[in-house]
Amino acid sequence: MSDRPPFLEAEVVKKFLTCTALIPLLKTALINFSGGTGGIIQPVRTIVPVATYGGFLGVMPAYSATDDALATKVVTFYENKRPADENETPAFPSHHSTVLLFEPRNGILKAVLDGNVITDRRTAAVSALATELLKPAAAEVLCILGSGSQAHSHFEVFMERFSFKELKLWSRRREKAEQFASTVNAKVQVCATAREAVTDADVIITVTMATEPILFGEWVKPGAHVNAVGACRPDWREVDDNLMQNCVLYVDSREAALKESGDIVLSGAEIFAELGQVLKEKKLALAEKTTVFKSVGLAIEDAVSAKLVFDSWSAATTNE
Repeated sequence: MSDRPPFLEAEVVKKFLTCTALIPLLKTALINFSGGTGGIIQPVRTIVPVATYGGFLGVMPAYSATDDALATKVVTFYENKRPADENETPAFPSHHSTVLLFEPRNGILKAVLDGNVITDRRTAAVSALATELLKPAAAEVLCILGSGSQAHSHFEVFMERFSFKELKLWSRRREKAEQFASTVNAKVQVCATAREAVTDADVIITVTMATEPILFGEWVKPGAHVNAVGACRPDWREVDDNLMQNCVLYVDSREAALKESGDIVLSGAEIFAELGQVLKEKKLALAEKTTVFKSVGLAIEDAVSAKLVFDSWSAATTNE
């Protein structure tokens, strides 16, 4: 028998990382993270620029005593990979990630897991938690700006958790948006412009690799809720100053958002609360206002997700 830790590939992660099982764990993790109880240790991620190739290497360690979860995610993301011809498909994805799951009692590496699926699903699940709290009461129109893996994962989770009557989609490359629409089990309106997609939307999701604003406050319906997921560097933007300065702003981590989010750093927008504070009922969910949830992504989300997958896989393997 090999002593090497197992590698749980993407299909295994997809099988065991279900929305139903994941969301309660993420809710608890976010509450503990914002509660200051000492149960979660998580530094702001370390970023190493790979300037020659327009890329970045990120390292994201976290430990939760409550969940008995110890893990590190290693992620790379590259901005300068768009082909010269706008109609060509990039040769490789912008993000790659791997999660290392350790045994907290002794530090032994228990498993190596595909991190892309974990990142996509835990990010979408947290956006759904924010949306449940902050969306307008009568939310009928969903808009997604972007057509990559995060757009797909958000679509899947949001279709499972909410009952939108209309879905509008925009992508920088229209053929990617049309491909997205052709592969999902729902009627999707592919829009020619971001403005067209945003108009009249009750909930807006931005999941792009934009470095300049693609979402402008003058387009956004008063009282709408925005999940701003992209623009993960302090000099990148998805959302303009108008929206950032005229919304009620929620984040997953105040410390990380003030360091990593260009939408916040460059606009000078004031953070109202962390999502965990709202979940813990220490801060209000002002759903009647125009709200933005700026997601930078937390290592503790990866840790509890990886532990869920490993524990479920272990149980299934034992019972075979």
